[in-house]
Amino acid sequence: MFVDSEFDRRSFLRYSGLSLAALGSAGPLQVLAQTQNTLTIAYNVDLPSWDPTVGPSAVNPTIQSLYKAVFSQFIDQNPDLTLKPDLLSAWGWNADKTQISLTVRSGAKWHDGSAVTAEDVAWSLRRAGDAKTGNPIQFVWSKIANVRVQGDKVIADVKEFEPAFFKWMAFLTGYVLPRAYYEKVGASGFEKKPVGCGPYQVEEFVQGSHMRLRAFKDYFGPKPSFETVVIKFTTDPSARVAELESGRSDLTLEVPYEEAERLRAKGFTASIAPVSDIGMIFLTNVEPMTNDKVRQALALAIDKKALAERLLKGHVVPIDTLQAKGYAAYDASIKAPFDPKRAAALMAEAGYTRSKPLKFKVQTTRGFKPKDFEVMQAIAGMWKAIGAEVELEVYEVAKHFELRSQHKLAPAAFYNWGNSIGDPSTSTGFAMFSHSPHSAWKDPKTLDGKIAPLWGEKDEAKRLAGYKAVDKYIAEQALVIPLFQYSQTVVFRKGLKFAPHGAGFVLPQTVGRS
Repeated sequence: MFVDSEFDRRSFLRYSGLSLAALGSAGPLQVLAQTQNTLTIAYNVDLPSWDPTVGPSAVNPTIQSLYKAVFSQFIDQNPDLTLKPDLLSAWGWNADKTQISLTVRSGAKWHDGSAVTAEDVAWSLRRAGDAKTGNPIQFVWSKIANVRVQGDKVIADVKEFEPAFFKWMAFLTGYVLPRAYYEKVGASGFEKKPVGCGPYQVEEFVQGSHMRLRAFKDYFGPKPSFETVVIKFTTDPSARVAELESGRSDLTLEVPYEEAERLRAKGFTASIAPVSDIGMIFLTNVEPMTNDKVRQALALAIDKKALAERLLKGHVVPIDTLQAKGYAAYDASIKAPFDPKRAAALMAEAGYTRSKPLKFKVQTTRGFKPKDFEVMQAIAGMWKAIGAEVELEVYEVAKHFELRSQHKLAPAAFYNWGNSIGDPSTSTGFAMFSHSPHSAWKDPKTLDGKIAPLWGEKDEAKRLAGYKAVDKYIAEQALVIPLFQYSQTVVFRKGLKFAPHGAGFVLPQTVGRS
């Protein structure tokens, strides 16, 4: 760890446990930092809340790495996205899929020293399914009922079959919280002092600045390599690069691809690996997007291949649906071609030309994903060529969640959609179904009529075929504009080792020493 404007000399000594004499005899800080038991990460988003199961930010995939350092989930994921035990050692349906049975691992402890019990798991499930608690995935968790404990097992009845239910246990809001502690301190007390049973416990948290974590000695899983982890919330990609180059941070992520390559040439290690995240442009069913010709023209005008090669150095894969390669319902036959002549003709039919342009607002993040703002600038130029002039508005990803949940996004809004479980219900389903709080396009009649029957479809082949048909319809109607499947950049100093995860997780507990 290194001293900078956020951490003064005295704080550094307190964090590292060194005396002044030891500091004076240790030589340059950079040498000292790389021999101490502290890992410092320049992270690309802030943490708005410590409850991983409530509020709009609970569905931010990028925040999950921070939550997973402190809390355990029902089920975990391997780097190849297959499921593995976490707090549950076993799970499954009964023969006719009218019940689920969960086996809770023994020996796990909360950070306050109390034992994790099956009742904690049952309570967490009941709470997740209660609409009053504000869980944004409540409509999934509420599909089970009569959750009860039988020894080390939790049994629940299935009210409505959810094909991806166990996948959700490894996904957004699928966390187990301590019932006794939470009921004792309440929501506000939990924010002040969160308690989980993950590999690290919280020592300090300053919103908008940093957090400091300490390894939990009674963690049931593999022991992390670093006793202390400092996470600096550094939303600007240039600042994250500076953190690494100056030695103030040991590892960072989501820097532009060319910066990762430059840092690699300077002696840093750079991981650039495909992940399940996709870049997309949400379209909201407000003017001018209610005009079919306008939407279709905007989609046809985007040269995704050029953007991928020139701006993103070939490290992304253009996509035409909300299913990326590796997703269960991916269908390479569905195409949304680049056709600027057809795009201009459609705009003219809608009444707009370069001399009489359509004007509207477009929202985008800046630095959340590599070259996100620059990509949207380039797309704005492509749209201008066919008669659409847009105003780009930069917003933080937390603001995106707030606006999306209120159905107040701009007519077009860039977003990075994470789908680590690769299920079509968690991509097309939740992004496009009107009753989902995560959708921008609301079509209760036609589109909902196509998606609704698929939620409880027990025939897996029929379910996947149904989603492929939905994706084809969405592409033809241009109800959303998919852009790319991303590769994730993670850059770190010598002396560390990091293995990429297909979900894009950058977990402090998996960073080791080389």
